[in-house]
Amino acid sequence: MSTAHDFDFLHGEWQGRHRRRTGFLDPGSAWEAEFTSTSHCLPLFDGAANIDEIDMPHLGSKGLTLRLFDPSTRQWSLHWSSSGTGRLFPPVVGRFRDGRGEFHGEDAYDGNDVRVRFVWSGVSATAARWEQAFSADGGDTWVTNWIMDFTRPPAPPPASGTPSA
Repeated sequence: MSTAHDFDFLHGEWQGRHRRRTGFLDPGSAWEAEFTSTSHCLPLFDGAANIDEIDMPHLGSKGLTLRLFDPSTRQWSLHWSSSGTGRLFPPVVGRFRDGRGEFHGEDAYDGNDVRVRFVWSGVSATAARWEQAFSADGGDTWVTNWIMDFTRPPAPPPASGTPSA
């Protein structure tokens, strides 16, 4: 059952490795060359919300996600925005079960109405995976079109020596 602390693992600094399909609705399309990102997630509302910013220099853009937990439905709503569009996309809504978060919503892509699915899996203190998939047939079939693997950046080396006087 989802709780207000499902996304606590995401707080702090992360590095990301991305793979995206060249055609978001084409399951036979090639995967673009892998690219990297950095992100930082801040907790809000004592853990029942958070916000992160992701910097993707390869794409020349940044993204922002606002996540909100609704205690009455025990579901999360995830709201994405891109610096490239300056708009807030329709939310995906869902919950975590057995360590896997699944979130669904409605949107449009390239003039087509699509169902959107985000999946969070492999969650630990040092790693996580996010996947995005679109369905153009109401959810009968899905095309996974973006995969992001998160890892914690290496800790800085300890300071050596003593300060000079």
